[in-house]
Amino acid sequence: MADILVVDDERDIRELVCDILQDEGFSTRMAGNSDECMAQLQQELPALIILDIWLKDSHMDGIDILKTVKRDMPEVPVVIISGHGNIEIAVAAIKQGAYDFIEKPFNIDQLLVVIRRAMETSKLRRENSALKRGETRVGEMLGQSATFRNLKSQLDKVTKSNGRVMLTGPAGSGKEMAARYIHAHSNRSDGPFVTVACAAIAPDQMEVVLFGRESPERGVEQGLLEQANGGVLLLDEVADMPLGTQSKILRVLVDQAFTRVGGASKVHVDLRVISSTTKHLPNEVSEGRFREELYHRLNVVPIEVPSLEARSEDIPVLAEYFIEMFHREQGLALRKIADDAMATLQTMRWPGNVRQLRNLIERVLILGEGTGPISLDDLPMSDEGKSGTSEASLSPGLTMLPLREARELFERQYLMAQINRFGGNISRTAGFVGMERSALHRKLKSLGVVTSGKTQTGEEVE
Repeated sequence: MADILVVDDERDIRELVCDILQDEGFSTRMAGNSDECMAQLQQELPALIILDIWLKDSHMDGIDILKTVKRDMPEVPVVIISGHGNIEIAVAAIKQGAYDFIEKPFNIDQLLVVIRRAMETSKLRRENSALKRGETRVGEMLGQSATFRNLKSQLDKVTKSNGRVMLTGPAGSGKEMAARYIHAHSNRSDGPFVTVACAAIAPDQMEVVLFGRESPERGVEQGLLEQANGGVLLLDEVADMPLGTQSKILRVLVDQAFTRVGGASKVHVDLRVISSTTKHLPNEVSEGRFREELYHRLNVVPIEVPSLEARSEDIPVLAEYFIEMFHREQGLALRKIADDAMATLQTMRWPGNVRQLRNLIERVLILGEGTGPISLDDLPMSDEGKSGTSEASLSPGLTMLPLREARELFERQYLMAQINRFGGNISRTAGFVGMERSALHRKLKSLGVVTSGKTQTGEEVE
């Protein structure tokens, strides 16, 4: 969207305006009537429209075209020009959403000033919308564990299609990042990525936020569906969407069209919809809190995003990335993580998943002193160590057991923690704990940890 569309029924006028604009470095297109104008708009949206009021041999005049543009593509500024200008026409044009009104014969310098101002306003609007939508964030996926590679493989398979994806997984596991990865590697990567925070929007505001609004006082206000046109719409925590809105979203999925609140005309959109939820949607359906038909429409390709504990091998990679990120964005110290601290991070409980790890790293860097390696003493164990203890820490009742039983309990907990730390890889676990692989197998079997190649937590050991 970088050119200017000049619409005027007088060939000499539109060619003159285009020549002037091209001399100033702008690219231009021309239309001599309303049909040509609408065809140009359907082909590609311009950055700006210069529009004559009176168009001979056209079934729409300039005001009609202006109304259509402001209804269907409100982000495009329109400058009205007319040789029959009067105050009533100018007022009518501004009321309908025109950026400015210029009377023929016009001063070239005046025209250029108005156009540059309108182009800058349009650019700022687009940048502001992009910031609100979080378009500046890149879908970056980090990890090397088998669990992560399996996830990434599934995401790669759906990037090139237009099928709807349902992302499930615990809070903080990276469902939005997975959605951004799909968008960044799809043929819609040049289009917007818009997130609908279903849990954060008040039910009585949901439809206005999604569909936009039309009113005489405020004109056309775009909703998130229009902002996502040509790109990807993420319905985050879709289970929290009000039932009334669910039926309307279902209609949008079927028709790819909707009506703004207070409006009468259909707005057509081209969207790819991705959904995410921490809830078990079949249960929500059976309890009557989620429409079954909508569930089946959204759940075309289900993908589960694993918890951080299920991919503890990735903690070193993620931790190092967060350290570099905070150094780059906040100027915090670029520190390494000592081996004992990293081992502890890999065996801790992470109920908040990747988001919790990110917050912990930021806290350590803010509160820490010096630039040396982050040690075990630097970790805020009062939160993550005590309330979310590692698998390897002592059980509260350990001291009440006889030595033999206490030793067995400790060994079981310790080895299960190490197995989870190394992603179920027995060879790597054996190397770390200082045992032969066969000896570790025998020890695990004697402790009742290994059954059919899995730990008691269900983690694969091979």
